[in-house]
Amino acid sequence: MNNARPKVRISRALGVALTPKAARFMDRRPYPPGMHGRKQKKASDYATQLREKQRLRYQYDVSETQLRRAYDLAKRKPGKTGQNLVQLLETRLDAVVWRAGFARTIYQARQMVVHRHIVVDGRRVDRPSFRVVPGQVVEVAPRSKAKTPFIVAREGGWSDNEIPGWLSVEREDLTATVNALPVREQIPVTCDEQLVVEYYSR
Repeated sequence: MNNARPKVRISRALGVALTPKAARFMDRRPYPPGMHGRKQKKASDYATQLREKQRLRYQYDVSETQLRRAYDLAKRKPGKTGQNLVQLLETRLDAVVWRAGFARTIYQARQMVVHRHIVVDGRRVDRPSFRVVPGQVVEVAPRSKAKTPFIVAREGGWSDNEIPGWLSVEREDLTATVNALPVREQIPVTCDEQLVVEYYSR
């Protein structure tokens, strides 16, 4: 998924906008791609489960291996496996950078982390999969704050990103404090996570 066109096509196939551009495109063509896109046939249970798994994977831009690893961890935690899974994905560092409004998309957030523009509790972290915990402070590195994407973020340029209640964000300072672990109702991901659990439980 290195350019915009495949993201639009994948978005239409999964029925969920992965980028703002995909959202605009789907407003005009709210049906799957291909010559038979308007004709929907009943999917098998497996196909439905697979689609939900792909929806979750692409919204967080994680590999199949990463998603499976998160599922295995979620299964070992107390509580509902599906909700644990979504919570684990939502507390990845790249997702937190995105939710905090420092990036326009999960893809941009991942690049910011990989390029060492993000610090956690004063220490640079370049692993998008790093999981934050309550009490930690995620911040744009001081030398990076003058870069254009972060100037835009400070000015509220990514206004489509609604700050979730489990984060406290100081936009002027480009800092975000993790107040608590998010609960499912606070996670704006389009997915029936129980179907994902069923997919991996086959």
